[in-house]
Amino acid sequence: MTKRISVLGSTGSIGENTLDIISRAPEGTYKVAALTANTSAKKLAEQAIAFDAEYVALADSSQSQILKAALAGTRIDIGIGPEALVDAASVQADFTMAAIMGAAGLEPTLAAVRQGNHVGLANKECLVCAGDHFMAEVKRHGTVLLPVDSEHNAIFQVLEEDPKGIRRLILTASGGPFREKTAECLKAVTRKDALAHPIWEMGEKISIDSATLMNKGLELIEASYLFNRPSADIDVIVHPQSIIHSMVEYIDGSVLAQLGSPDMRTPIAYAMGWPARVEAPVERLNFTKLSELTFFEPDLVCFPALRLAREALEAGGRAPNILNAANEIAVEAFLSEKVEFIQISQIVEQVLNTLSRSEGFAQADMSIDAILATDALARQTAHEHIVNLL
Repeated sequence: MTKRISVLGSTGSIGENTLDIISRAPEGTYKVAALTANTSAKKLAEQAIAFDAEYVALADSSQSQILKAALAGTRIDIGIGPEALVDAASVQADFTMAAIMGAAGLEPTLAAVRQGNHVGLANKECLVCAGDHFMAEVKRHGTVLLPVDSEHNAIFQVLEEDPKGIRRLILTASGGPFREKTAECLKAVTRKDALAHPIWEMGEKISIDSATLMNKGLELIEASYLFNRPSADIDVIVHPQSIIHSMVEYIDGSVLAQLGSPDMRTPIAYAMGWPARVEAPVERLNFTKLSELTFFEPDLVCFPALRLAREALEAGGRAPNILNAANEIAVEAFLSEKVEFIQISQIVEQVLNTLSRSEGFAQADMSIDAILATDALARQTAHEHIVNLL
C-alpha cells in the first residue's frame, strides 16, 4: 500500500535526504502529500513538481510570488505564511517528517502529532522548548514518535529490542571541529572555521551548535523527554569517528550499541519504514578497515554549552526553553559576525542567570501561548545582552 508522506522543512538537509530516499524507492511506495519551506521558494517549487506534491507551504510571504509563478499551471495547492506550515502539517499523511529548524517548528510539529499517525522527529527543539506539553500531546493522540537524530534513533532501536533493566543511556558526540583545541585557541575561531564539521554535512545553525557542543546538550534534554530518564541516567562521551551512534548500558553490565556509517539517511529510512526496515543508499561498514574506535570525556571548560544544557534540564521549568531561545539568538549573532565564538555560551549563561530570577522560572509552561511567551522573553533578553557587547 502506498504510504503518504509529508515533509516539514523539505529544503533543509533532513528534508532533502528524506526526498532522496523517496526518489529511490520503487514506484508506488510513497506519495508526497505536503512539503514546506521557510524562504527557499525556488527549491520548494522544484521539489513540489518533481514529487507531485499535493500541497506546499512557504513561511516567508515576501517570496510568495516566486513560488506562485513557478507553480503556475499545476494543480498543487499553495499556502503562504507561518500558519500555512500548520495547515501543511494537518494534511492527511501516514508519516510526517518534522524537520523545521528551531523553535519555529514547534506549532507545525504539534499539528502533525495531533493527526495521531507516525511522526519522524528531527526537530529537537520541540522537546527542549515544550517537553512536558509535547509528550502529553503525543500520548493524548496515540502518535508514534520516531526519533530521527542519529543518537536518539540508535537508542530507540536498542530499547525496542530490550527496554527493561536499563542503567544508563550513553549519547555519543563527534566533538565537532575543535575537540582538540585549547580554550585560548577558541578565542580566534572564525565563522568559516566553525562551519567546517569534520564528519557530518549539516545546516549552518546545527553546525555551530555542534562546534560549541550545544547540539549535544539539546540532545541530552531531548533524550530525557523521549525516553523518560533523568539527567543522572544519561551520559555524553566524545567519539570522533561517529560510527557508534549511541549505547544503552543495562544493570547486568551489558552494553548494546547501534553502529553505522555517519549518514543521516539511515535513521531517516528507519523512521520512514518503521516497524519494517527499508533500503537506504548509504555506505556499508567495512569492519576490517576500521582502524580504531576512540572515546573521550567532553571538555566542559572549553565547551560550557553542554554543562549549561545539563543544568537547564536539572533545573526544569522554563530553563530548557530559555536555553534554546538564547542560544538561537547567540548563534545568529555569531553567524552575522557580531559576537565571537566563545561568547555564544557566555550569552546563553547570562540570559539563564538573568531570567532565573523571574517569577515562574521553575514551573514548566503547559500551554503554547506561555511557551511562546517564554521563548520571546528569552530572545529579547539575549538581544539586550548582545547589544551590551557591541
